[in-house]
Amino acid sequence: MSLGVNSTLWHALALLFLVFIHTSVNAKALDPVKKEALLFGMSTALSGPAEQLGKNMLLGVNMRFEEENNQGGVNGHPLELVALDDGYEPIRTAPNMRALIEQEQVLAVIGNVGTPTAISAIPIANEKQTLLFAPFTGAGVLRKSPPDRYIINYRASYAEETSTMVEALIKHAGLKPEEIAFFTQRDGYGDAGYIGGITALLKNGLKSKSLVVHGRYERNTLSVDNALADILLAETPPKAIIMVGAYAPCARFIKLAQEAGIKALFLNVSFVGSAPLARQLGEHFSGVIVTQVVPHPSDLSVPIVKQYQDALKTITPDTQASFGSLEGYIAATIMIKALKTIDGKPTRESLIDAVEGLGQFDIGIGKSLFFDTKNHQASHTVWPTRLQGGKFVPFEWADIASFLDL
Repeated sequence: MSLGVNSTLWHALALLFLVFIHTSVNAKALDPVKKEALLFGMSTALSGPAEQLGKNMLLGVNMRFEEENNQGGVNGHPLELVALDDGYEPIRTAPNMRALIEQEQVLAVIGNVGTPTAISAIPIANEKQTLLFAPFTGAGVLRKSPPDRYIINYRASYAEETSTMVEALIKHAGLKPEEIAFFTQRDGYGDAGYIGGITALLKNGLKSKSLVVHGRYERNTLSVDNALADILLAETPPKAIIMVGAYAPCARFIKLAQEAGIKALFLNVSFVGSAPLARQLGEHFSGVIVTQVVPHPSDLSVPIVKQYQDALKTITPDTQASFGSLEGYIAATIMIKALKTIDGKPTRESLIDAVEGLGQFDIGIGKSLFFDTKNHQASHTVWPTRLQGGKFVPFEWADIASFLDL
């Protein structure tokens, strides 16, 4: 009798075990297999005078990646970003790039900040055949014709920004070419903006670049006094000064220039960083313009801005919207769009093919974008903004004459 009970109990336990195994196998079959993460890198300014630019760009990319990961990732692959601080110093960018590409084995590098740092990054990206995508710079060194395969940009160039300024100052404000001066950073970034502006002036009647005064300062310093002296000594007092620098030295220059009695319009390229520049100048300054390469981050009529603002409220509700983080968000959006066209796990080469294969496309910035093998810059649009009440607000170039203190 005891043996019968044990036998019955054994059969029951065996049946339960088989049911458990079968159920477990079926449950595992129903669970999606977590795919390997797609790893991206960034070498950017997370410290030093340009740190707000780097932190904003990082925020925008991370925000868009998190948003996509919350929806299951790209074809099941979660997105990850490794960011290294280079302090906006080229000597730190090169080892960062090698660490990201060789040690971290990133799929691509996205959103690096700065021209001097880009000059260090470009040869490594080309050597290691790894995409450097949407760097936060408009320098011509990243815009060769034909383009470097491994360098692909989102934003308009500094030449496009400064030439747009020149066209507006001459055609809408009625200035003569020699009434426009330059204040630039003494490096590849400052040179890129200056060359673009001078080229535009020569096209608009400037007889010689020697007729245009040019003050310069050293990168990562606030030593702007000599540059100001050069402009104060100009034979023709400038009515507009095109500025190609970082927010801290540009803010100091504007304050000192106005104290010295210079009555001019101060026009900055997008890299300056609108929000930190506005904070340093305060609520009572006017006559300051910044050209932008993204729509205004508060313009909810633009679809990508509405999407960005929704993500900002959900992911980091205490953070202020900015042009920089919106640019990072746009860069990541384009990257995700390209990734979704790839069959199977993306590789470094298939990713570049996917970006070039986008052709004409729309992500909701209000303008169509375009990539192919011969065109490695998606956008050529410049949006003007001016400082009003401590914030940069949109305006039309046709109204620029009204801002001049003639």
